[in-house]
Amino acid sequence: MELTLDSLKRILRDGAGTDEAVDLDGDILDTEFNELGYDSLALLETVARITREYRIPLDDDAATAAKTPRELLALANAA
Repeated sequence: MELTLDSLKRILRDGAGTDEAVDLDGDILDTEFNELGYDSLALLETVARITREYRIPLDDDAATAAKTPRELLALANAA
C-alpha cells in the first residue's frame, strides 16, 4: 500500500499535533519539517507510526534523512 501525502498529514497530526501557524493543507511537499513545526522527536514518532500502520520497514535514519514530506514519502514508498 502506497503512503500518500494525505495519509502522511494525518499521521503527523495524530502523532505530533499541528502548529497553529502552519497550514498542512497548503503546498507542503517541499517545505522542511522544521518549518512545519516538527522536530526530530516528532519525525521519529511519525516513522514509527508509518512502520506500524503501513508495514513499511523504515528505521530511525529515515526520520533524520528526510527533510521534507516529499523526501519521506519517497523513502517510504521505495521501501
